[in-house]
Amino acid sequence: MRIKTDFLIIGSGIAGMMASLELSKSGKVILVSKDDVLEANTYYAQGGIASVKDFKNDSKDKHIKDTLFAGDGLCDKSVVETIIDNSERVIEKLESYGVDFDKNNNSFVLTREGGHSENRVLHHKDTTGKEIQEKVFKRVKNDPNIIVLSNHFAADLIMEYKLSKMDSDKRTCWGAYVYDKKENQVIAVGAKKTILATGGAGKVYLFTSNPDIATGDGIAMAFRAGAEIQNMEFMQFHPTTLYHPYAKNFLISEAVRGEGGILKNYNKEAFMEKYHEMKSLAPRDIVARSMDTEMKNSGVDHLYLDITMKSEDFIKNRFPNIYKKCEEFNIDITKEMIPVVPAAHYNCGGIKTDINGKTGIGNLYAIGETACTGFHGANRLASNSLLEGGVMALFSAESIKNGDYNDLHIPELDNWQSPVTRKHENVIINNNWDELRRTMWNFVGIVRSDKRLNYALKRIDLIEEEIREFYYANPVSTNLLEMRNLIINAKIIIKAAMWRKESRGIHYTLDYTQKKKSFKDKNSTFKKGDF
Repeated sequence: MRIKTDFLIIGSGIAGMMASLELSKSGKVILVSKDDVLEANTYYAQGGIASVKDFKNDSKDKHIKDTLFAGDGLCDKSVVETIIDNSERVIEKLESYGVDFDKNNNSFVLTREGGHSENRVLHHKDTTGKEIQEKVFKRVKNDPNIIVLSNHFAADLIMEYKLSKMDSDKRTCWGAYVYDKKENQVIAVGAKKTILATGGAGKVYLFTSNPDIATGDGIAMAFRAGAEIQNMEFMQFHPTTLYHPYAKNFLISEAVRGEGGILKNYNKEAFMEKYHEMKSLAPRDIVARSMDTEMKNSGVDHLYLDITMKSEDFIKNRFPNIYKKCEEFNIDITKEMIPVVPAAHYNCGGIKTDINGKTGIGNLYAIGETACTGFHGANRLASNSLLEGGVMALFSAESIKNGDYNDLHIPELDNWQSPVTRKHENVIINNNWDELRRTMWNFVGIVRSDKRLNYALKRIDLIEEEIREFYYANPVSTNLLEMRNLIINAKIIIKAAMWRKESRGIHYTLDYTQKKKSFKDKNSTFKKGDF
């Protein structure tokens, strides 16, 4: 089956949906969602979106300074300045979609998160992402120029040099092959411009705050197509996810610490003052590494976050979602400390793009967490992610509308070439999935070493060999496509970590514990053929 459209957008988080709404004014849009449309990283973003509103005590210069400090010498300053300068545009656009940020007498209620010097995080209680996702999607589903394909998995990009009817070696993208999970068929979706907004790759790790869909699909597709992938060694670990055997992927927002929450060790003593002057509000890399040290030194598997000093009414009103979820596991956070553990949270690296989302491949854009613009550097400042996704959505749409899309003609597309039909031995995929994620968590986690990285690479190479053979002998399936993509992401993360022989930002290695001048302003970059 083959269909064509003006614009193909893959991913239904804040970046993908905002770009869809902007581009629908200029042509037909197909928005592809791997699962239910609401199932995106954006939906689970509890904390909020950073934007200066209190100009009496705060300023954009302070926000820029905090972002650069967190980024630890690897931010692109011009990108940081541009994105923060456009933060008000994103807030105004979101409010025009009906997003309801908490206010008091028509003034935004602002909170502070780790690494911020002032209160500048706008929020909707502790369900900001859910509020954004639902309100923006309400606009998307009522837009006559947008077709939403939920439960459709983008399997690979359609590249000009691979089309049988094209005598060309151009690295130009003409859409994607999309797997309809319900009908069990692959559709060739041709497009003049394609935008990858597929989020990060948190599921490459055993413990993550990300939903199950975060398997780095866009990054892997772009890599296979020849795009450059940048700074993947910088996987940010969120310090606080709920530690409970049945609390899958549940994040305890950094805003809890912003409102006074204190991290405590297994003896229920505050410990962060030993590691940083900002204590529990230190940047995420420092907090996560400090927690890892405390757990290893004590031989325990979790720590605590204490917000009991706040009143019951305050906690229930400010953090209703967290209160309710913890209550499900018989934890009353108004009286008890919350058991927490760090978990993989956010890709600071991704597909190398400019601020408009342009990749090195013709007609292909990447925005949001899938992209790497240099905004986050070596460590993302809290609540800057939704901001980047919103700004890049607006910029990429403007770039496309001001470009050559009207003059483009989609070539004749090939149908997806499926391997022989054979019953899946899913136990092989499941076993390799588990081994890959455990290997990444144990050896490529918060603290690394050359020995650990070399061991991890050997294990991933063996898994890759098994899955490659399995892929070409079996029909397409969600698990198989995800496994294939996770392997690519894992290998790039390991290779990038091996290349960076220093400790900077999120990347910390026992063999090179200090920053090196020789790596300042140096980004790791890998493309197909490099390994």
